[in-house]
Amino acid sequence: MGRALTRGPVGRRLRKAAPPAVPVLLAIADAMLVNGIGLDLEVGVSMAAAAALLMRRRFPLLVFLFTLPGLYIGYIWFAPMIALYTLAARRPGRALLGGCALLLIAAHFFPYPISDFELTAYRENTLVLIDASVTSAAPIALGLLVRTRQELASRVEDLTRSLRREDRLLADRVKTTERARLAREMHDVVAHQVSLISLQAGAVQVSTEDAEARAGARTIRELSVRTLEELRHMVGVLRADGGEAAEARDLAPQPDLEELPRLIEMSALDVTYERGVVSGAGGASGAKTVERAAFRTVQEALTNIRKHAPGARVRVRVDPVDTVRGPATDGAEVAYGMEGAEAAYGTDAADGAGTAYGTETADGGRTARGLRVEIRNGPPDATATVPALPGGGHGLVGLRERAQSLGGTLEARRTSDGGFVVRAEFPYGAG
Repeated sequence: MGRALTRGPVGRRLRKAAPPAVPVLLAIADAMLVNGIGLDLEVGVSMAAAAALLMRRRFPLLVFLFTLPGLYIGYIWFAPMIALYTLAARRPGRALLGGCALLLIAAHFFPYPISDFELTAYRENTLVLIDASVTSAAPIALGLLVRTRQELASRVEDLTRSLRREDRLLADRVKTTERARLAREMHDVVAHQVSLISLQAGAVQVSTEDAEARAGARTIRELSVRTLEELRHMVGVLRADGGEAAEARDLAPQPDLEELPRLIEMSALDVTYERGVVSGAGGASGAKTVERAAFRTVQEALTNIRKHAPGARVRVRVDPVDTVRGPATDGAEVAYGMEGAEAAYGTDAADGAGTAYGTETADGGRTARGLRVEIRNGPPDATATVPALPGGGHGLVGLRERAQSLGGTLEARRTSDGGFVVRAEFPYGAG
């Protein structure tokens, strides 16, 4: 019960009020113990000195001077000592603290009224002077110690932040070095092999008389050239650092929806491509980033179809969407290729026709807030040869992460006819 009270609103108020209130209460108790509770001059100046401690943090010098009459007339100690401690902690000037120490010594050394001072009482005066000196030195020393500790803590914090910043810079430097090493290895290994593929395809294209083989060789050569171009861009990004990387990404040509027909043509699959009409999407914020993400989604899906569903019929559809649902935040995961997984975007029509999205405009187009991409394939052809293509198993996971980074969603699941569907939605303005 007591612990709950101290941690509740009442406890927080008490902890906030304690620092300014405790010194005042101590000074009042000191005044009452020394001068009693009668209404006279001594009690009045002592209580005034105690009350002045409420403003000690804002006006430390004025509060200290205001407490000196209480020491001189009322013979109180706590109020002037606390005021002098606050002054030392907040304004540690040597001349200021020296002058205030002399004032406190004088107020403590000389009696009230001054006519009671006996100059010839050497022993008693010496003891009072020593007592007054200690009374003034102790709060100054404690205040300076507290201030030094605070400055030391602040410098340690600054040093810690500096060390963390240096650690981050060192980590960035290590990453840059590793990226450069990966770029060199990628260029040396992959570029060499792809160049050999391109040369061999060129030789077949020149030497063969079979038109179909010549067309296939030409396609292989074009794919090799495109692969080398993208590899060159990737190596440039890996070698760039900071703003150079961003500049390299901006300057390098990036694929978009206009290149989808060419990608589908070179995929060597039976693909039906459908694209909805979008009006005004080209000027939307992040449109290029969204189109690039859509292109990569189709590219990865077609690659998976070649690996796992050879001979299957494929339908690729790109449509504008009026509203894009954000990534799920309840921890639900998308079922990638799992039997019986339910669709997250409603029931598909029996013929697989896409749903129209967006707001119709006068010219028949739609003003879209996002883009929807769907790649649907039927069951694989049992007579087709399954290519022995390597796979890392991270393609769909990477696509989902890309979609979520843009504020969109991605669904990948099996269909009832034994095929597979990949559906992604990307909002404009997220790139």
